[in-house]
Amino acid sequence: MTNVAQGWVERIAKLQDSKQYAELHWEGSFEDYLNLVRQNPRVTRTAFQRIYDMILSHGKTEYIDNKKKLIRYHFFSDERFGGRDAIFGLDVPLMKLVNVFKSAAQQYGTEKRVILLHGPVGSSKSTIARLMKKGMEEYSKTPEGAAYTFTWTIDKKAADGSVHTERMKCPMNEEPLNLIPREWRRGSSPTSRTAATSPSPRVTSCARPAASSSRS
Repeated sequence: MTNVAQGWVERIAKLQDSKQYAELHWEGSFEDYLNLVRQNPRVTRTAFQRIYDMILSHGKTEYIDNKKKLIRYHFFSDERFGGRDAIFGLDVPLMKLVNVFKSAAQQYGTEKRVILLHGPVGSSKSTIARLMKKGMEEYSKTPEGAAYTFTWTIDKKAADGSVHTERMKCPMNEEPLNLIPREWRRGSSPTSRTAATSPSPRVTSCARPAASSSRS
């Protein structure tokens, strides 16, 4: 029985990728994150921009149907998962949905609205939502889809005098640049008062929440 258990452990160990794990759970200071932003400003994209880019990353096919130019977005074929949630015959509604994401990504006002999928039973509403969730999870694991959040680290003193570090994760996995006060975002100089009294932020990955600035 012991040999069988060891065999399973070895097989599971071979499935692990320590390099990929380190990349997906990157952690650093806020300054480290700012350096990442300087190198690749796309990491600060909004949620709508990420969704739109994710859909386009799978490619598309243009074709003519009844003299109308239509687009089939390959993302909705669910090729990554063997077509388990593939959607057929809804190219026109899906085009309209992607156009909503495109408009929101370009900040034409759609990003301020609630998107409601409306249709009869069996019209793939839940399947579309499931595809979006799976797609974003997979996309966030790629270099192009890397996203980040932050965690506060606070040193607390116990009753016995010992000091321990407490980590407070951002419950909404917000973009770390939101840590910059609004009054500082137009080029005005930050004051030392706030910096001196605030706990230290760390950046971490969003999709896999960690305790400092990291990839999401």
